[in-house]
Amino acid sequence: MSEINISNSIVQEINLQIFNKGDNNLFIKRDDLIHSFVSGNKWRKLKYNVEEIQLNQCAGCITFGGAYSNHLLAVASAAQQFNIKSIAYVRGEELNENSNLLLRKCSQLGMELRFISRSSYFEKKQSSTFLYENELKYLVIPEGGANGNGIKGCEEILKETTNDFDVICLSQGTCTTSLGILFSSPITSEIWVFPALKGFDSFNEMKSLSERCGRSEDFQLHQHRIRILDQFHFGGYAQKDETLMEFIFNFQIQSGIQLDAVYTGKAMYGLLHHLNELQNKRILFIHTGGVNEFNN
Repeated sequence: MSEINISNSIVQEINLQIFNKGDNNLFIKRDDLIHSFVSGNKWRKLKYNVEEIQLNQCAGCITFGGAYSNHLLAVASAAQQFNIKSIAYVRGEELNENSNLLLRKCSQLGMELRFISRSSYFEKKQSSTFLYENELKYLVIPEGGANGNGIKGCEEILKETTNDFDVICLSQGTCTTSLGILFSSPITSEIWVFPALKGFDSFNEMKSLSERCGRSEDFQLHQHRIRILDQFHFGGYAQKDETLMEFIFNFQIQSGIQLDAVYTGKAMYGLLHHLNELQNKRILFIHTGGVNEFNN
């Protein structure tokens, strides 16, 4: 599993005056630097799924996503690198491989795109762990890589740090990364999650995914450390406004670090607005990637 280099994922201290109020120390885990397309939590969630494909001698994988899914791009790129076939069911029967740059890139990387209606999509994605096509075995990777393998991969993020932070912050989509961080962090650390979806039932979604992955006891042990900050979605998934874009622009100018408008920009904005509650704390922000030419 050495073809994708995770050594680039450094921990970087951010010494900006705006974040140093209260004598706090802010650090960023730069998972966005892992890979151009399989960056951030995408590679974390795919790592052990790729390993399972190899161990079970599968022909490849079948996965799911929307028209602008970074997950699809990550799967397509990883599958090409490890010489496995990738098939994706894409939500929206009116789409095709040339509907946008991201889908075109997935197709160029060798991913077979199958466009289906939204009603069929939600029915199709409730698949078992393995599917067979033409007598060939495929591993099913859930939308966003939300399975036990994904959580296991995300548990390795903090192992690459000092893992002694008072507060750990991250954006939230499928809850996979959130659970990996929760399960692998010290009992003394608070986990602040910033859901990117409007109206997202964060706690119950984390609980449900834990149950599906056989991690209910782990969730019960650590659930008291979760803080859900769900008012920074800026209108909903992938929605943005001038305030958010100005914040992302200014943050990049001051820190040299690019955030995205779907996940990390909103989470960092939310963290800034709650910093006045913290005093003399070591804070780690997980940069989960999502920054590429197709989604900016």
